[in-house]
Amino acid sequence: MTPQESLKKIARGTTEIISLAELEAKFKEGRPLVIKAGFDPTAPDIHLGHTVLLRKMKQFQDLGHKIIFLIGDFTAQVGDPTGRNELRKKMTMADIEKNAATYKSQVFKVLDPKKTQVVFNSHWLSKLNFKDLLELSAHSTVAQMLARADFKKRFESGKEISLLEFIYPLLQGYDSVHLKADVELGGNDQKFNLLMGRQLQEAYQQKPQVVLMTPLLEGTDGINKMSKSLGNTIGINDEPDEIFGKIMSISDDLMLRYYEILTEVDLDAVKKLHPKESKLQLAQMIVEMFHPSSEGVKARVIFENTFSQHKLPENIPEFKIVSGQKLVDILAVTNIVSSRNEARRLIKEKAVTHEGNIINDENWPLAEGVLKIGKRRFLKLI
Repeated sequence: MTPQESLKKIARGTTEIISLAELEAKFKEGRPLVIKAGFDPTAPDIHLGHTVLLRKMKQFQDLGHKIIFLIGDFTAQVGDPTGRNELRKKMTMADIEKNAATYKSQVFKVLDPKKTQVVFNSHWLSKLNFKDLLELSAHSTVAQMLARADFKKRFESGKEISLLEFIYPLLQGYDSVHLKADVELGGNDQKFNLLMGRQLQEAYQQKPQVVLMTPLLEGTDGINKMSKSLGNTIGINDEPDEIFGKIMSISDDLMLRYYEILTEVDLDAVKKLHPKESKLQLAQMIVEMFHPSSEGVKARVIFENTFSQHKLPENIPEFKIVSGQKLVDILAVTNIVSSRNEARRLIKEKAVTHEGNIINDENWPLAEGVLKIGKRRFLKLI
């Protein structure tokens, strides 16, 4: 590709590039660029929201550039303050190491393992001495930190901000210095941290990295950022039919956004299709990103047989009724729902049926038959 063609490909689905001219100039240098993206292993599973960055990394990789997947095992101990309105609970090294191991096994569903360098920032950050940290901190000011939106909000409301949180963006920025990054990728909520990398590189007499920001992907609720804590995620390790069903549950507007951010499909062509067909194609496409193509076809058949033709899926899990049990307990213990509270919420929302009849009361008298929980979950009481 020409530098202009590369720029057009990379710019799709981004919210901001600082700066486009600098990125084009780097492409014109005709050498493999060092592309860095960092992930703090604060949760064990990678979801579609994470893959927005991974897919952008894969685009750079396909263009022949050097991809560095940085696992922030050291910075995870500090905790990224981005978007936080309170102090983050400190993670244990055991949790960090466990999550980091699962990250490594999952990212290669998107990236080419032979062309990806995986690094841990503890390898260099743990070696910084107190003098090094003093020198690093001299390149930023308290006023600069407090101008940051999330810190400013917390400061004005009287909520605590630890000095450790001020250190986080400096450490992330130093990662770019150590790796001599040409480009750093991050979500658009990471702008402060990403720009700190540029600032520190200049302070250390390096050419500043280009900052490329991607949008935060909304979860299945269509409102909030995809987050495991909000229960609105689509995990790349989810079963194919689960991924398919979750995609089919999103709104038509969110479907178009997923097409734009998660695929390279022509959006004009998508808009010409019937919304249901375009959503079916998207669901199959996303399943096939993380599973064999045969699983995408199979998941589509299962979905259409189950929901379009109102057929029950095969192999519905069974649960034997025992006297004295309650419905919310059964749904929780079988892992059909994540908790009793979720079961109560679904019942209140009239999202639980028995043989097609809505269950209105959590104290509903148990009876044999098929329960449907939400749009995609089933349990047979026997």
